[in-house]
Amino acid sequence: MGTYLNPGNTAFKEALNSEIYVDKSILIDVVSSKIGTMQKYICVSRPRRFGKSVAMNMLAAYYSRGCNSEAIFKKLEIAKAASFKKYLNRYNVIRLNMQEFLSDYRNIDGMLAAISKYLLKELLKVYPGIDYMDKNRLRNVMSDIHEESGIQFIILIDEWDCIFREYKKDKKSQDKYLDFLRAWLKDQEYVGLVYMTGILPIKKYGTHSALNMFTEYSMTSPGELAEFFGFTDAEVKGLCTEYNWDYDELKDWYDGYELSVYKQKIEYKCSIYNPKSVTAAIEFGKCDTYWNRTETYEALKQYIQMNMDGLKDAIVTMMAGGSVEINPDTFVNDMSTFEGRDDVMTLLIHLGYLSYNAREKTVSIPNREVAKEYYNAVSTMDWKNVMTAITDSKQLLQDLLDGKAELVAAGIDKAHEEIAILQYNDENSLSCVIGLAFYSAREFYQTIREMPAGRGFADIVFLPLPNHADKPAILIELKWDQEADTAIRQIHEKRYDGVLKGYEGNIILAGISYDKATKKHSCIIEKI
Repeated sequence: MGTYLNPGNTAFKEALNSEIYVDKSILIDVVSSKIGTMQKYICVSRPRRFGKSVAMNMLAAYYSRGCNSEAIFKKLEIAKAASFKKYLNRYNVIRLNMQEFLSDYRNIDGMLAAISKYLLKELLKVYPGIDYMDKNRLRNVMSDIHEESGIQFIILIDEWDCIFREYKKDKKSQDKYLDFLRAWLKDQEYVGLVYMTGILPIKKYGTHSALNMFTEYSMTSPGELAEFFGFTDAEVKGLCTEYNWDYDELKDWYDGYELSVYKQKIEYKCSIYNPKSVTAAIEFGKCDTYWNRTETYEALKQYIQMNMDGLKDAIVTMMAGGSVEINPDTFVNDMSTFEGRDDVMTLLIHLGYLSYNAREKTVSIPNREVAKEYYNAVSTMDWKNVMTAITDSKQLLQDLLDGKAELVAAGIDKAHEEIAILQYNDENSLSCVIGLAFYSAREFYQTIREMPAGRGFADIVFLPLPNHADKPAILIELKWDQEADTAIRQIHEKRYDGVLKGYEGNIILAGISYDKATKKHSCIIEKI
């Protein structure tokens, strides 16, 4: 076994030996179905720490010659697949981490020369007796090995997009890199499969179609690979049962990435959790922000402060719990070319800072952990009006809990004035203002919008988190240009409060309305 050629199964054994391991081995069956087909070029883009490297180590362990991996896979789901033994340890595997080469050489020429040098060294050592046409050319050597042995290569490339992330504006280096990959991988008989992973989808270059042979599986178009990167809802429920964890708490903190999967033209939603954060929460015994501890909020801040085409309005709307329409198709898949706010928000989808709803073509902040990153970023920017509304939200929540309706109405008036950048013309915009006005509630509550209840949908529901079970459940109904008591009557008539069964004796109902003529809010509070 070598460093790059047939790396073996040691790295995957480490994952299996970890305290928490979630079986994603059926990915192997899906990937194997592409070997030797026109779909043998796969590019998977996901945010950091979403399981890409673990999956690649698994594929290397399964396909690599020079080791016997049957024992480590026989207890996993892949062992039940008909294809299990057909491809097991049958291929010459090349596994590369492009970030390592770029870090060592710091320029594209040195990086590409090193890749060829180290691969040639290992290939010639394993296959010394072949009459090579040219021992100094990687493509020729791999072609000669395939012709002599009849064994194809499976090429696994991690961090494939590091050039576009670190050399954001160096188009010359980017072109050299793409040309190298195209010449090495495209239309070569020695290639049985190429599997690349990164954060960004493949760079779009007008007429330059360097890697147009790849099928992409991204955050906006995950396809059949959606369930394999991140934990699914069922997997998290299983972990909660095994480790005696509260499912709702983990969901509130780390869920929120809803990926769309289409099977026979029918859309299925795949709800994905951040795997790094879920495992860290279980290991450390508490929910907290774990995903971005290796990177500061500055990474997010540099993008959201580009207030192009009303980007600030969109960010504030999402911080308030709302969603924003987006067209992700204009994004050219790099970190420097932005024609408008949609391009910036599409990048944030791929970085994991936004969740994309493919059916509605909207984006939102996925969960509490990511929401904290937005708070940290905004708190160091010049968005003083937003921070004022958030700071005041602590007192506003207390006024609501104390039943002080007039103070609540006055507090919402002030919040509306502070965040007047939002268009204010319907119940949805009113809902956004309420969401920001009660921002501090997320410290104690799970916030649910449009919650199915009784004979309709309750506008906003605050359900106490497990460690704040002493707090009352709160149901808020909103009315635009109507009376607040109309909202309260609707709660009772449509039996919205029935959704709060289990909280009897500790429930607050609030009707909040906005009068277009007076430009004032009113509030009625009931405690039951």
